[in-house]
Amino acid sequence: MSLHGYGPHLLSGAWLTVELGLLSLLVAALIGMFSALAKLSSITLLRFAAQFYTTLIRGIPDLVLMLIIFYGGQIALNQASEALGWGYININPFIAGVLTLGFIYGAYMTETFRGAIMAVPRGQMEAAFSIGMSQKLAFRRILFPQMMRHALPGFGNNWLVMIKATSLVSIIGLEDVVRIGDMAGKSLHQPFDFFLAVALVFLALTTVSVILLRWAEAHYGLEA
Repeated sequence: MSLHGYGPHLLSGAWLTVELGLLSLLVAALIGMFSALAKLSSITLLRFAAQFYTTLIRGIPDLVLMLIIFYGGQIALNQASEALGWGYININPFIAGVLTLGFIYGAYMTETFRGAIMAVPRGQMEAAFSIGMSQKLAFRRILFPQMMRHALPGFGNNWLVMIKATSLVSIIGLEDVVRIGDMAGKSLHQPFDFFLAVALVFLALTTVSVILLRWAEAHYGLEA
């Protein structure tokens, strides 16, 4: 399989894919944590908002959501900018991709974290409060470490799905490994070779991810 000098470009696109995936994972984890706490909150409005968010996101295909959020966000931002007299604003595709993927997969992280929180015995938090710990301190020292232990398998699965979903950002103009492979394949009339190379890049990324996740699960005592 000859890449006709496009190898460095594909590697550059692969690195961009990794950056996109890691930053999106961070955004998804933050959204997921807050939404999980909202779902378990005693405040009805927070529970309703979190439930609406997860139901909406999990019920619409990722590609459709990507297009709606990107183009809808572009329109809304420029309407607001025009009203303020600031002129046209062009959204950076990388930032748009990070925020969009993070927003979408935050819904899946929500359920992962919610289940992990519920797996921690309630009595441990009650005991922490009884000895004078504040809610924030009890969360940091008691709930969060145990919750992450339960959340790790689901967290890893969400990451593997999301790193593959980064391929969707090619439709909004980001020159990731998929878009570079597509353009190279069209220019040289060899789409099979380049998409095979792209597939191997994703296979390498997911393989490394699986190895690291297995190490993390063993490290936290999740394997027998």
